[in-house]
Amino acid sequence: MCTFEDSHDTIGENHLMTNVENPLLENAFDISDEEKIEKIKKDVANILTILGMDLSDDSMKGTPNRVAKMFVREIFGGLNPKNKPSHSTFENSYKYGEMLVEKNITVYSTCEHHLLPIVGRAHVAYISSGRVIGLSKMNRIVDYFAKRPQVQERLTMQIVKELQKALNTEDVACVIDAKHLCVNSRGIRDIESSTVTAEYGGAFKNEAVKKEFLNYIQLDTKF
Repeated sequence: MCTFEDSHDTIGENHLMTNVENPLLENAFDISDEEKIEKIKKDVANILTILGMDLSDDSMKGTPNRVAKMFVREIFGGLNPKNKPSHSTFENSYKYGEMLVEKNITVYSTCEHHLLPIVGRAHVAYISSGRVIGLSKMNRIVDYFAKRPQVQERLTMQIVKELQKALNTEDVACVIDAKHLCVNSRGIRDIESSTVTAEYGGAFKNEAVKKEFLNYIQLDTKF
């Protein structure tokens, strides 16, 4: 007989997501970051104590506060809408009509099922409908949505949706290739495998356009 805990473990092990948006409580931002840090560090200290760690040791006594600050201000900072990067776009005055590809964008995220790192690369492309976006903004959008407890499929879709909205075009694509430490360091402990996800919008659903994009991201551009 499957228990409540077993069913939720199964969801995590099978890498399922339940929503394109991250599951957030309505009151998620009713308290400040500083208040969250104070509350989280107490819980981290409790977890470590239950595990048997001596928090009076010089090496350990600052750990709860460090972890709390890391959660709120760094690895989960993308949950807070105030950290969302601006969407400054510009007129495509030079009339560039081909796809623009930003490849090998570093992805550091966290698996929402085991809270272990996801590390990889994102490749993002769009075809302008009259507006263009600064290259660094594309990196920042990837980073913003990555800094959450995530599922890679959701992350890929969120990046595309955000760029579609910013650029006012459906012609956006994203491919992510990443290693999940929940697979590499626990469970099956397969250190070689990686996960590839893709989201294609508008013209990128055309096989020829999709193939062109995939050919670009395979180019050797090491300098």
